Amino acid sequence: MLQKLILAGGFVLCFGALKAQDTIQDQINNLKDDVTTLKRDPNTNFMIRGFSQFGLDAGSDNVNFNMTSFNPVLLWRQGDRFLFESELEMEYMSNQFGLNLGYANASFVVSKGVVVKVGKILIPFGTFGEKFHPSWVNKFSSAPLGVGHDGMLPMADIGVEVRGGLQVGKSKLSYSLFCVNGPRIKDGTEEPTEAGMLSFENANDNNNNKAVGARIGFLPFSNSSLEIGVSGYYAKPGSKTSPFAGDTLNEDLNYKDVTALLFAGDVAYIKVINLIKGTIDIKGQHNISNVSKATYLNPEDTTRYTFTNKCSSYYVQLAYRPALVANNVLRNFELVGRYSVYNTPKGSLWYSNQSQIEVGLNYWFVWRTVLKISYQISDGAMGGSGMGNMPGMSGMKTSMFLIHVATGL
Repeated sequence: MLQKLILAGGFVLCFGALKAQDTIQDQINNLKDDVTTLKRDPNTNFMIRGFSQFGLDAGSDNVNFNMTSFNPVLLWRQGDRFLFESELEMEYMSNQFGLNLGYANASFVVSKGVVVKVGKILIPFGTFGEKFHPSWVNKFSSAPLGVGHDGMLPMADIGVEVRGGLQVGKSKLSYSLFCVNGPRIKDGTEEPTEAGMLSFENANDNNNNKAVGARIGFLPFSNSSLEIGVSGYYAKPGSKTSPFAGDTLNEDLNYKDVTALLFAGDVAYIKVINLIKGTIDIKGQHNISNVSKATYLNPEDTTRYTFTNKCSSYYVQLAYRPALVANNVLRNFELVGRYSVYNTPKGSLWYSNQSQIEVGLNYWFVWRTVLKISYQISDGAMGGSGMGNMPGMSGMKTSMFLIHVATGL
C-alpha cells in the first residue's frame, strides 16, 4: 500500500513539473510573438527637424544680440497614411524664456488628392504664415508688416482641415478647407486701447460658432513655377454675454452678432533665367480684414464711439541669386528686397499707418543655412480720433541694421 502511495505521489509531481514546463514554454512563445509584433515597421519613422535663428539688431538707440528663435519640429510617420507633426516655439528675449506650441496635428491620407488634418493647424490663409515663416525659408530676419503673430491674420488654430490637389490638364489646382475655433474680439475691458481688434491666439472658443475658411491655389504652368492663390475666412468673434454685465449704463454693449470677414490674394513665382545667369524669386500677398461695426467704450471719458473696422496689409518681395555663374562663391550670394504696408482703422484707439522697406544680402553656406544682412527703414503714423485728446497723428521713422544666421535642422 505504501509503495502504491509513493508511486502515485511521484506521478503527480512529474505531471505537475511537466505541466509547469509547458506553461513557462507557452509564456516564452507568447513573449516572442509580442517582440516580433513590436519590431519596427519599415514604414514607421521618427524625425526631428526644425529651424533656429540668432542675430544682431542695431538701431539708433540700442544694439543687441538676440536668440530670436529655436523651433524644433517633431515628425512621426506610421505606415503610408498616418503622420503626426508638432512645432515647439522657443525664444529667449528681454531676459525671459518663452515656450509656445506652434502647431501639433495628425494627418491621415485618405487618397492621392485628399488629406485630413486634426489638431492645432497652421491656417492656410495666404502663404506666408503656413509656408514661409520658418527663419531659413524667410528671406529676411522678420515677417512683413501685418503678417506675423502680432498682425491682422490667423496663424494657427485648433480644428480640422481637408486639403489636397488635382491635375487640370498641364496645370495643377490645390485646395484647403478648414473649420477652427476662431478669433475673439477685444472689447476693451482688458486693453481699452485695443477695442475692436481680433485676437487669434486662443486655446478655447468663447462661443458656439466656428470659423470657416478656404484657400484655392492655381499653378498654370507644368513646371509649377507660378502659383496664384485666393483665401477667405469668416468668423463670429463675440461672446454671447455682454462684457459689461452688471454695469447698468453699458450692459447693452454686446458683441455676439459681430462678424469678421477676411480675404487674401497671394502670388509666388520662381524662375531660372539663363540671360541673367540666375534665379529670380517673386512673392507677394494682399490682405483685407472687415469686422462689422460695433460700439465701444472710451476709457478716458466713458463716452461711446464707433468706427469702420477695416484693416489692410500687403507685401511684395524680390530676390535674385546668381546660381548659374561659374564662381563657386558668388553663386551663393542672394540680393533681396521687400516693401510692406499695414493700415488699421481710422477712428480706433489703435489706428496706425505703417510702411517698411528692407534690402539685404544673403549668403547660403548650404541649402538650409544662411547668413542674412539687411537694412530696414520703417515709417509709421499713429493716432486715434476715438481718443479724446489725441485727434491727430504723429509720424515716426526708424531704421535698423540686422545680421542674422538662420538654419534649418
